[in-house]
This record gives sequence, C-alpha cells and structure tokens, in this order.
Amino acid sequence: MNVKILGTGCPKCKTLEKVTREAVAETGIDATIEKVEDIVKIMEYRVMHTPGLVINGKVVLSGYVPTAGEIRKILETQE
Repeated sequence: MNVKILGTGCPKCKTLEKVTREAVAETGIDATIEKVEDIVKIMEYRVMHTPGLVINGKVVLSGYVPTAGEIRKILETQE
C-alpha cells in the first residue's frame, strides 16, 4: 500500500503524519508512507485544504485530522 500525507508542514499536517504512522503500525499493514510538502505536487491531487491523505493514488480525506481509529478503518477498506 502506498500512503501519502499531503501538507506543507503545518501542525495539523504533522499530526496527520504521526497518527497515520501509528495506525499503519497498529494494523500491521505493509505500507510505504511518504510526506509530500511541495505545494505543486499537492495541487496535482486537487486538494484545496490540507492536510490530505492519499492511499494508492486516491485522495481519501482532506482538510482535517481524523482520529487513529478513523485512519485504521480507512486503511482496512483500502487493502
């Protein structure tokens, strides 16, 4: 699984990265996690509000920081 956290480095973006890494570790899913901070690359995903979460090329959320439980559910449905 390919997971990307979209964000320019704001506190919410950093929190999303932390929570996502924790959720991936808890679920045991084999995933590559990448932080994308380049605004041009973020705009390629048509994300207007950061942070954003992309799984296997698909934007699954943007504009808020979900709980670890929400991220686990998202990860499990994307396998």
